[in-house]
Amino acid sequence: MPTPGSGRGFIWLGLVLSSVCVALGCETQANSTTDALNILLIIVDDLRPSLGCYGDKLVRSPNIDQLASHSLLFQNAFAQQAVCAPSRVSFLTGRRPDTTRLYDFNSYWRVHAGNFSTIPQYFKENGYVTMSVGKVFHPGITSNHTDDSPYSWSFPPYHPSSEKYENTKTCRGPDGELHANLLCPVDVVDVPEGTLPDKQSTEQAIQLLEKMKTSASPFFLAVGYHKPHIPFRYPKEFQKLYPLENITLAPDSEVPDGLPPVAYNPWMDIRQREDVQALNISVPYGPIPVEFQRKIRQSYFASVSYLDTQVGRLLSALDDLQLANSTIVAFTSDHGWALGEHGEWAKYSNFDVATHVPLMFYVPGRTASLPEAGEKLFPYLDPFDSASELMEPGRQSMDLVELVSLFPTLAGLAGLQVPPRCPVPSFHVELCREGKNLLKHFRFCDLEEDPYLPDRISLCCPA
Repeated sequence: MPTPGSGRGFIWLGLVLSSVCVALGCETQANSTTDALNILLIIVDDLRPSLGCYGDKLVRSPNIDQLASHSLLFQNAFAQQAVCAPSRVSFLTGRRPDTTRLYDFNSYWRVHAGNFSTIPQYFKENGYVTMSVGKVFHPGITSNHTDDSPYSWSFPPYHPSSEKYENTKTCRGPDGELHANLLCPVDVVDVPEGTLPDKQSTEQAIQLLEKMKTSASPFFLAVGYHKPHIPFRYPKEFQKLYPLENITLAPDSEVPDGLPPVAYNPWMDIRQREDVQALNISVPYGPIPVEFQRKIRQSYFASVSYLDTQVGRLLSALDDLQLANSTIVAFTSDHGWALGEHGEWAKYSNFDVATHVPLMFYVPGRTASLPEAGEKLFPYLDPFDSASELMEPGRQSMDLVELVSLFPTLAGLAGLQVPPRCPVPSFHVELCREGKNLLKHFRFCDLEEDPYLPDRISLCCPA
């Protein structure tokens, strides 16, 4: 079988889904889970809540805001750790880093902590076809160099072929030469393969949705987007949304007096980029020159708007395929990212901006009415359309919640048995959860009767 990311996506997709259909009998065998709700889990890399639906007046994110308008949005959601691999392993297993024993990028939890089940593994064991596109698990040893296959996925995960160019010299500098820069707006036709990873991931995810539309089995599709992770490599036209003269500095841009050194992250990953190296910034506190600070913020926001277009195309396809009335959509990030607050940049700290994440759930018939015939809940919205109005979130919770609650909440919303709470210690227990079930937040007092909510979803659930 061709490996994901080999550039032969259509061949890979056909072979994979053929094998899945043979295994599940999806063309000939009736399945008892045909009325189950599908799951679309969207995970974004390094996305802080700099979105219109979270009150940001500058960032243009109309498609994510539209999703929020049909969702339950959590205003105070936080990651367990502001590092990619530990955070992803934590929320995908439902265990805290103290249990997964992962605080860095150097171990696989099944070997060094315990054989803990994951969200997709649990859905797979309950009759779902589970699929991974893009960055879901962190690549490398932390997911056994396989994205936790075969445990979590029905077939090998897909990685975009252009991913390998992310950290190479593809950024055209003022000198006309190619560099490995932090700031990397590009002309897409000029980059290797003429595309970008998130574009490929969206295309692949849509193809999978098209195939799964005719499957007798429910699906769990996880789509992981790279941007706004550094380098800020995005189509250059998105810079136009954020003229430098409109970009302000962080309101609290100074390193706090008396800050313990252990609480500060010296943003070494940023310092390694060629354009930042050229600034000769002192270690550990900097500061970064003011004009370059504006450029970093500009490129972060531009990357968010580029990401928004990919989310918009994915959700629009869900609509077009008439899957919006049978698919739960969960949207979140692995952690936040500092943009100059407290003199900090990037992640790796415990400041609010590094751990605060967006979190929202669209549940058909629960957070929004089921779409009528021909109605679109998620029409694609162009961030360049100045006439588009800011959409308010549909429903909101101000309660403090954690990403470790994702596992029990998705299980409960899908009508599966919610895994039991973990004992202490729980290294020997394969299936349990350390996070609270958030299903109680979906009990809306203005819904006396809810004919849309499937009977199998119990709202009388353990916390």
